[in-house]
Amino acid sequence: MPQIGVYPASVTPMNSDGSVDSPSLIRLLAHFKASGCKGAVLAGTNGEGPSLSSVEKRDMVRVSVPVFADFEIIVGIATASLPDAIWLSQQSHKAGASAALVMAPSYFREASVEGLCAWFESLFEESDLPVLVYNFPQRTGIEIGASMIERLAKHPQMIGLKDSSGNAANIRDYAKALEGTDKMMYVGNETLLWDALEAGWAGTISGAANCIAPWLAAVIQDYSEGNTESARTKFELTLKGIDALRGVPQPQINKAVLERMEILPNSSVRLPLQQAPIEQVTKAWADLESLRS
Repeated sequence: MPQIGVYPASVTPMNSDGSVDSPSLIRLLAHFKASGCKGAVLAGTNGEGPSLSSVEKRDMVRVSVPVFADFEIIVGIATASLPDAIWLSQQSHKAGASAALVMAPSYFREASVEGLCAWFESLFEESDLPVLVYNFPQRTGIEIGASMIERLAKHPQMIGLKDSSGNAANIRDYAKALEGTDKMMYVGNETLLWDALEAGWAGTISGAANCIAPWLAAVIQDYSEGNTESARTKFELTLKGIDALRGVPQPQINKAVLERMEILPNSSVRLPLQQAPIEQVTKAWADLESLRS
């Protein structure tokens, strides 16, 4: 089950032909584990999940779980097809995944709250894999409000949420909706991490953690141990690192930085994405290196 800490929204290493590079994925996950992360999300929005087939996603879980028995593997599910979501959830559970991070069925932007809740509840009923509900309205066009979270939380398969809306009010509203429960809350917008920790959230499922995982892990560890002054100082540095990455689209910048860190052999992405412009990568890398020094 997810814990307090950092979970990188992992990029998906690709070969030059666009196929998934499984050996590089294992090396990347080992890097995350060594950096103090509690686990990682595979095939999410930062992992080019919409460009991957359900079989590819299942296979990523299959190759990862046996290597990292004490490192949580969470599978990203983003589809409007309930049967596909159920299939991937069931298959990932059989493969040993810890949980699924599930977005709203994005094609149906005019669906009612009742219909959306029924979609999630059907998934809960058809699979034994615990679910983190994922609110990312910029991608789905659907806002999962606090009242919807409160309803979904009544089902034991719903173990928490990730919010990538960037809406600071959600931090308070979700915390209130889940007050008195054991549900775990993770922020996706890393600039709101401090506010989230102050409101009792568990940590972050973070795209930037591909590049600065140790920084984020140190913030959360210090905060959880009561060293708030040290945590705040580290958070201010982390904000500068996030700012250095923000000028280039994800996941391209994350792959490019990981290549320069010699963790990935290349920065290949799958169409329709294209690699980040070299001049932007060079600037972001230089900014990160200056912060590390």
